[in-house]
Formats: sequence, structure tokens, C-alpha cells
Amino acid sequence: MFVATLLTNPATPRLSPALVESLRNAWGGGDAQWLSPDVAAEFSLAQIPSNRWDVWDSLQAEGVDLVIQPAKGRRKKMLLADMDSTMIQQECIDELADEAGVGERVKDITARAMNGELDFEGALTERVGLLKGLPESVIAQVLATRITHMPGAKTLLATMNAQGAYAALVSGGFTAFTAQVATDLGFDENRANTLLAENGTLTGDVARPILGRDAKVQALKDITARLGLVHADVIAVGDGANDLGMLGLAGTGVALHAKPSVQAECEIRVNHGDLTALLYLQGYADEEFTNA
Repeated sequence: MFVATLLTNPATPRLSPALVESLRNAWGGGDAQWLSPDVAAEFSLAQIPSNRWDVWDSLQAEGVDLVIQPAKGRRKKMLLADMDSTMIQQECIDELADEAGVGERVKDITARAMNGELDFEGALTERVGLLKGLPESVIAQVLATRITHMPGAKTLLATMNAQGAYAALVSGGFTAFTAQVATDLGFDENRANTLLAENGTLTGDVARPILGRDAKVQALKDITARLGLVHADVIAVGDGANDLGMLGLAGTGVALHAKPSVQAECEIRVNHGDLTALLYLQGYADEEFTNA
């Protein structure tokens, strides 16, 4: 058995009962269950429809996401999440680069790296090199004035924490940011790269080894083994090319507002919903949410 979930942005709810019923009837699905009025609904399916992606494409134009996944084992025991442009709305290195006066140059490299056009490690060291000489104190300033959580982040973490799930934040960014974001949102642990500094000034380099795509995959393997879980117990979320490994290995891998090249390799794509979409995909209804 499978489950089809339709969802949209909670800030602009536009999922109509007529649309849900029309699709359910066309596909011979089970009774629709509303997880959130005008925001998220689901129904069972005996098999994956052959026109799944054609329907997905037409619904995208209406601001609606469609996900079809196996019904069994949807509720996960672990969340593995990317940070930049996933749990927060910014790319930390881009914000630091703005402070260093090299913002546009770094943003271009970031975009190309996240789309898979550049080697992640090389792109990271090139961008960090442009931060050389920046006062280390700028990190705290950026955290305080430029970094904002992605909508739904606190509810996602609070709900999964309340259900006993483990949460890990794994980023190709920097520990100076992941440590704060992890604490603010309620992650159990965080892993990222370490910016190097001397005498209060950034050196333009990061500690080795560099945490990239392979390290995120290894984090999933290490943490599940330590907790006595299997990969199928994990829901992972990310938006960039360096997230593809962990998204593919996790039981549920969610490409959230992801780059086109990343979406092309993922079965589960959320382009309109916020981070509460990860709860709806697990079958949680609004009344089961835990408020942060």
C-alpha cells in the first residue's frame, strides 16, 4: 500500500477539497484524511499511478506539492537535517561574505556548488579564502542580525522530540553557526566544518577533514548504528547537491525547496510547503503537533 499526500504552504493555504477528491477518484484512492484544513490531506493507494509525475507537474503550477510513498513505516525515529537554506533561510557563508565585502562573488560560487556544478570541497575552500582577515566577532553579529529559522522548523523539532525521535544537524557550513541553531531549535547534536581563526581574525581556512557529501552519509551511518536504528528509520532533509547522498540513504529523503538538479534525483520534493511538511509526510495531523 502507498499513501498520496497533497500539501501547500500553511501561510497561503490553497488546497481545496474538490482538488483532493478529484485526484482521489481518478486514482481510485481510499477516503481522504485531512491533516490540516486547506493545507494537507492524504489518501491510500494500491499502487503508484503511471501518470504520477505529470500530475505532480500540473499541481506545482497550482502551488500544491504531491508526494507518494509506501504507507508502512512512515513515522521516523530520527531526523537528519541540512542547515543552510533548509533549517535556516540563509547561507551562512554568504552572509559572512557580505560583511567582508565579497558577497556577490561568494554567492555565485555557493549557487553553483549547491547545484552540483562545482566540487563542494574546492568551492568551500575558495569561498572561505575570501573571508581571510574578517574579525571573528562578525560571526556573532551575523547570527544575531541576519540568521532566521525556516518556517515550521521549531514545530518540526518540537513534535519529533516529543515523539522520542533523535535529531541531528549536519552541515557543510560552520560549527559556529550549527551550534547556535541546534540549541535554538532543539537538535540533539550537530556536525559541521570549523572556521579557523588566529588572534580574533579569520585565517581564510577551515579545519580538515572537510565535511561534505560523504561526511553527511557517514553521519547517518554512524548515528543510526550508535542508536541501534536502521536507515529506514530516518527522515532526512536538504536542498543542495551535497545532500543527495544522505537523502538517498535515508528511509525518507526530502528535497526541500531544492535546486533543480537535486530535485531531479529525488522522489520526494517539497517546493511549496514549509518544514511542517515533514510532519504531514509522516502522517501527523495538526492536533498532534507540539508547539515550540
